[in-house]
Amino acid sequence: MKLSIRHTTRYSFNQPVVHALQRLRLTPKATQGQKILDWTMTYDNAQLELEYDDEHFNKVTLVAVDPGASEVTITCSGIVMTEDEGGIIGRHSGHLPLWSFLSQTKLTKPGVKLRALVRELGEPQDGARLDFLHALSARIREDVAYETGTTEVTTTAEEALAEQHGVCQDHAHIFIGAARAAGIPARYVSGYLMMNDRIDQEASHAWAEAHVDGLGWVGFDISNGISPDPRYVRVATGRDYRDSAPVTGISFGSTTDDRLTVDISVEQQHDTDTQQEQSQQ
Repeated sequence: MKLSIRHTTRYSFNQPVVHALQRLRLTPKATQGQKILDWTMTYDNAQLELEYDDEHFNKVTLVAVDPGASEVTITCSGIVMTEDEGGIIGRHSGHLPLWSFLSQTKLTKPGVKLRALVRELGEPQDGARLDFLHALSARIREDVAYETGTTEVTTTAEEALAEQHGVCQDHAHIFIGAARAAGIPARYVSGYLMMNDRIDQEASHAWAEAHVDGLGWVGFDISNGISPDPRYVRVATGRDYRDSAPVTGISFGSTTDDRLTVDISVEQQHDTDTQQEQSQQ
């Protein structure tokens, strides 16, 4: 499937910035089942400083905000070709060893509720890890209602499970924390999802991956109750949201009243669309 993506991020600062650096993880990965055909990034009131691959093989772009800027716009656009791999990414890669994805983070660390959930599901048996993970995904979706505006990026898996509501980020963190508690390496994924009922979206998507012997990394979209298919585009991975957040950074000279708005469009592009674009150039 050929997916056309456009992602615009706008920062509006309460007062002109003296100095600011932004770390961007907005370039899709070139991984199994996914090929980048075209990808460009443009910046208004910001300048490219550096590009590098981090320890998770995420492509990171570092930009500096122009001094005195009161607004910054970052626009990404491109085309990604995807294939149906049944949610299987395959062998582990990256600079971090596989065992590092067994360690809990502040966002995934189990508390009373999460540990009880793992006990109720039972210890995964040898050769039955995949069944355990599917059961875990279904249980989270059943127990934690998808509700926007009820959690923050700092909300932990334990907090979201206790409150019984959250968004895709919370579902992923609960899944990761539970899988690790059961001895299964797990990681966070940020990316895009082509929706069946609309093109325009207000946020990117998030899901989780767990490592299963004989298969490697396998994806689980807990919020939608499925494994990723060709409608999904993987952008960044990490031990939790903080490792794969689309935009992070620091600024001096602005206040906590800074505003961030995101506009995303994801749609399937057919060959006729490409031919029309070329004829108009």
